[in-house]
Amino acid sequence: MWGVVTIGMSTSCSHSYPLEQTFRLSADIGFDGVEVMVMHDRRTRDADTLRALATRYQQPILSIHAPVLLATSFVFGLSAKTKLEKSAELARAVGAPTVVVHPPFRWQGGYSKVFAEVVGEVSARYGVRVAVENMFGWKAGHAHLDAYAPTWNPGTLPVDSLTLDFSHAALNGSNGLELATQWSDRLHHVHLCDGTFPDENPHLFDEHLAPGDGSQPVSGVLEHLAAGRFDGAVIAEVSTASDRTREKKMQRLGRTLEYARRYSMAPVTPLPVPREQIVLARAS
Repeated sequence: MWGVVTIGMSTSCSHSYPLEQTFRLSADIGFDGVEVMVMHDRRTRDADTLRALATRYQQPILSIHAPVLLATSFVFGLSAKTKLEKSAELARAVGAPTVVVHPPFRWQGGYSKVFAEVVGEVSARYGVRVAVENMFGWKAGHAHLDAYAPTWNPGTLPVDSLTLDFSHAALNGSNGLELATQWSDRLHHVHLCDGTFPDENPHLFDEHLAPGDGSQPVSGVLEHLAAGRFDGAVIAEVSTASDRTREKKMQRLGRTLEYARRYSMAPVTPLPVPREQIVLARAS
């Protein structure tokens, strides 16, 4: 017998599409559900709309990604704490068990000092997992800027749940399998993608390649999680910006799903049969 990890698709994979088309795309490809990235589009933060789309396309909402990008600075207000609280409230309203959040930017000094405490409080108050995502340093010439505080590596923080993003790890020059191993059972969420290390392929931006197209040991991490009976979700967060047609997007994302299914299957040991049932079977 075999067990399969839950594999969903982030709405960021097709951010240029209307939200309904993204849900339909995820369903047509065969993902188990979606992660909704909260953006300027009001529908991404409207619980009634999200529940209706989840029902219509049989795509449960597996997670909510808080609006923590520079591009979403004004979504859910200016306060980073309020953004997280509203994301957790939305997650509870749509039945999503997990909220993904980034560590604070370095210039959010006051918030960074209480970030881990706030994560724990919000998780307990709203009854959702708040899984903090690994980020990366920024480089400008030979200078390296630690853009996130207190750290790009949430595994060093006193938080219960973590999100592993392979593309972020690659840009930071970090090995995803090493992070997964270090984080152990606190790893509850994965952004499935790939990336190349800047030393081997100089670049300044986050790539979010399809798994297998970069340098990260993605297959090894999926096998590692499956062997440990991972109880979180693996969410495709792959850029399809260069794919100009729906068919091209489906091909890239379909390949991503096939990759995830291949490496995230683990043997399930059958439950032991009670002795009295064995005796009855032999007697009959």
